[in-house]
Amino acid sequence: MPMVYIGADHAGFEAKELLKEFFSQKEIKVEDCGALVLDQEDDYPDIAHEVAVKIQKDSESLGILLCGSGGGVAVAANKHNGIRAIQAWDKESAQLARKDDNANIVAIGARLIDKETIEEIADTFVSTAFSNEDRHKRRLEKVHNLENL
Repeated sequence: MPMVYIGADHAGFEAKELLKEFFSQKEIKVEDCGALVLDQEDDYPDIAHEVAVKIQKDSESLGILLCGSGGGVAVAANKHNGIRAIQAWDKESAQLARKDDNANIVAIGARLIDKETIEEIADTFVSTAFSNEDRHKRRLEKVHNLENL
């Protein structure tokens, strides 16, 4: 299993804490990148940056980001070269993002998705491997070429 870096702003803080316990029970290594305390005034770009930098330094690792909608952390994470953050609403979207797009961060809307589904999304994302199919590798190379435009 890859190392998992997890982060959340105030809106995703409770769900992040639940996921840490969930992964601990499955003996999956998780590093909490913040917020380390519940702070209603924290900002999701700061948390997304912390996780994205960890992924950039450890290309075999995966990230999980939580905020109210999942959208803010996905946008912020995708500003980093080499990051392929996707928003997932169910385990199928998480699985396809890993299998076809080699996504390395999943963004989850903690205010929009129930706790059981959040666990399913995170578990599926972490346990699904990239397919390595030629068509997907070709498409990802094209995406990579867009990073420096």
